[in-house]
Amino acid sequence: MKNLKMKSARAAKDLSQQQLADMCEVSRQTINAIEKGDYNPTIGLCILICKALDKTLDELFWEE
Repeated sequence: MKNLKMKSARAAKDLSQQQLADMCEVSRQTINAIEKGDYNPTIGLCILICKALDKTLDELFWEE
């Protein structure tokens, strides 16, 4: 399932995939794969992404 919440939060902060990847110390391909739903990140990476985007785990990763 695509992670549109993460993609929109990244766009709202005017960050490229590469900039977010650099902040989280992962590759741009990892960020792309998460947004496309091709990769399930570890909880540690989820937390780094949330901190970088000023969001909670629920806001970015909880599915209704």
